[in-house]
Amino acid sequence: MKTIILIAITLFTNLVVAQQRLDTIYANDKKNVALFFPEPIRQGITGASNFVFTYNREKEQYFGLLQATLGTESNLLTVTKDGQVYSYILKYREQLTKLNYFITPKASIGNEQPKEIKEKPVVQPQNLNPNRITYFQKFSNYLLKSKYEPIATKRKKGIKLQLQKTVYNGSEVYLVLEIKNKSEINFEINYLNIYRANGNKKRKASFQKLEQMVIYTFKMPNQVKTGEKKRFVYVLPKFVLGDNEKLQIELKELKGSRRVILLN
Repeated sequence: MKTIILIAITLFTNLVVAQQRLDTIYANDKKNVALFFPEPIRQGITGASNFVFTYNREKEQYFGLLQATLGTESNLLTVTKDGQVYSYILKYREQLTKLNYFITPKASIGNEQPKEIKEKPVVQPQNLNPNRITYFQKFSNYLLKSKYEPIATKRKKGIKLQLQKTVYNGSEVYLVLEIKNKSEINFEINYLNIYRANGNKKRKASFQKLEQMVIYTFKMPNQVKTGEKKRFVYVLPKFVLGDNEKLQIELKELKGSRRVILLN
């Protein structure tokens, strides 16, 4: 009986490992390896610098190109427009037997948002001192009333996202933002996230981003109606961008596909 149980456990363990095993893609520095996805690529990240995955970040495309130099093995993580996630092991090989990979939806390892989020309000940390909240409110209100010169602006499909001020105060940084809706459809906000994006376009390296914690928001809207503009403030823990880092602000529509990404 113990032998049967041991065999059953071994078979189950092997099955789980097999399900988690990732396919391997080989590349070198002499040829381009093309990966064709079922939906346009939104983001692609390699784990090591000797592998480079390039795709069009300005115009939606279904394929990306992979190259590699001799070095340690790595991995590729790709997210498509519909949120599906694909993951592969990457290895260098001098001679390539396959140059084109046509990836099906079944190859996805999951979705970045498994369930549709009907509403995602910004949750403030529960351990904030009431005095700190009062200070955040007063200082944010002061910033909204003060003069500004736009730092960075991004427009897409009638939606304008603008970073108007970046102010360091104490141990926090305040971001004054504006959303303007020039489209004919009201814009309901799913989320507005702040990231530190790390990458070097000159080396064709994929951008990697790290989401930043938001301590407090002031006058953050749930929606921006047609013809309206809304100004608000995000309060984050103080941070300083590195030499190859950029501030990335990503705005996503709740019940639609509109997404605005601002890099500064």
